[in-house]
Parts: sequence; C-alpha cells; structure tokens
Amino acid sequence: MSTMRVASYNLKDFTLDRHAAARVIRAIDPDVLCLQEVPRRLFSTWRVSDFAQECGMFWSGRHRGSGGTTVFTSLRVQVPESRHYRLRVAALQRTRGYAVLRVGPAGHQPLVVASVHLSLDADERERHAVQILKRVSGGGPVLLAGDLNEGETGKAWRLFASPLRLISASIPTYPAKAPRKVLDVIFASPDLTVLPHREVALSVDDLVAASDHRPTWVDVDLDPQVVPTAETETGPAVSESTVEQAEAAAEDAAGNESAS
Repeated sequence: MSTMRVASYNLKDFTLDRHAAARVIRAIDPDVLCLQEVPRRLFSTWRVSDFAQECGMFWSGRHRGSGGTTVFTSLRVQVPESRHYRLRVAALQRTRGYAVLRVGPAGHQPLVVASVHLSLDADERERHAVQILKRVSGGGPVLLAGDLNEGETGKAWRLFASPLRLISASIPTYPAKAPRKVLDVIFASPDLTVLPHREVALSVDDLVAASDHRPTWVDVDLDPQVVPTAETETGPAVSESTVEQAEAAAEDAAGNESAS
C-alpha cells in the first residue's frame, strides 16, 4: 500500500442519524478518519466504540478532555502513538481540544495526523491554532484536518496555511442540506504528495440525515520508509521556526487589513 486516504467529518454529537453517518463513512472507506463532535460526556465511550465498529474501523479510546475530537483508523494502517489534548476556553464555552496520532501503512514513514475543531470565537481560534501547530511540529510529515469554523481569510486558517498547505478540495461542506461555506478542510506539510481528488458516490439523503456538515477527504501517496543517514536527514517539515514565521505572517496580514 502506498496510498492512504484521510477524511474529516463533524458528526454533531450523534444528535442526528449516526447510522446514515456510518454508511457515508463506509462509502468513503478512509484509512484515517479525523472526527469532530463525537459524544464526549461521561459514559459516552461505548457509543463512540460502537460507532467505530459500525464504520468498520478501529478506535483507540481515551478521548475524554479532547472536546469531542478523535481519530478512527482502518486495519490497513499502523498507529504507534495516539494522544488527545484539551484546549483552554472561556467560561461557559464548549470544551475544545484536538487529537494527534502517528499513523501509516507498514513499511512507510508514519505521518503526524491531527484532528481539530476550532472555537466560534476568532481570538480563541487564533490562540488554539498556534498551540496546535507547536504540538505537531518536529515529528515528520504533518496532516491536519478538521472543522475550523472560519474561511480562508481567518487568522487561524492563515496560521495553518503558512507552514502547511491546503490539500482538500475547496468544496463547501456546511450546512449539509445546501453547503455554502468551506469550514471542513485538510492541510498538509509540503513534503507530502497529494493525489488528484477522487469523487465518491455518496447518498445525498444520508449526507443530510447524518450531520449538519459534509465530510471531506484526500488521498496521499507515501514513499517506502528510508532509514535516515547523515546525508538523507533533512529535519522536520514543520518546526518551531516555521510556526513562528506563520504567526508573524498572520499578524502582518491582520495589520494590512486594519490599515486598508
């Protein structure tokens, strides 16, 4: 296997038709599924576990504190590491967090994959984006997917787009009934090879019944793992310096907008 499909889907806390959502996911058949708004309250673990099984996927569990973000994987890939993190939010706001794992097919260099769901507050989104970028930096190729709750002019979007690049199709994902906004996206570091977008035949009825968002997905082409040597090791694609450059670029862009 040299191609890995990564998808992202906001599931609205299973408040709609999770069976329709499972049918959508099985049709997409991802190797890695970044999820947002899965049930996160006490005793919700069994619901998420049952849903993963219905999707034909594996779930590591331990998502408490991650604000409803997590990641499912198929048996076609290996997951040497999986973690969930909490993000600090203002009082009375929805809990926020993100999930990070290292994942890849056997014999291939693992990717750092993050599932994110940003705040409805712009300042909070920007602050969280910086924290997430620092967490995923330095571990190899990076792929970041999720619901940003803002478009390409937003500060958090621009922060992600500086060390990373948008690789998902610019197709509106929200609201599911009549999509008008591109909120659900996938970014990747420049060292990843992205294949042309492949459409999947999905039931519109299932898409509308499953969630208020529609999913997005990409296919990445992976090279066989090479043992690093002094000549081949080039360092991380996303580092602390690239994160700092992204922060500076976002501040400059914000300043230019204020002046115009």
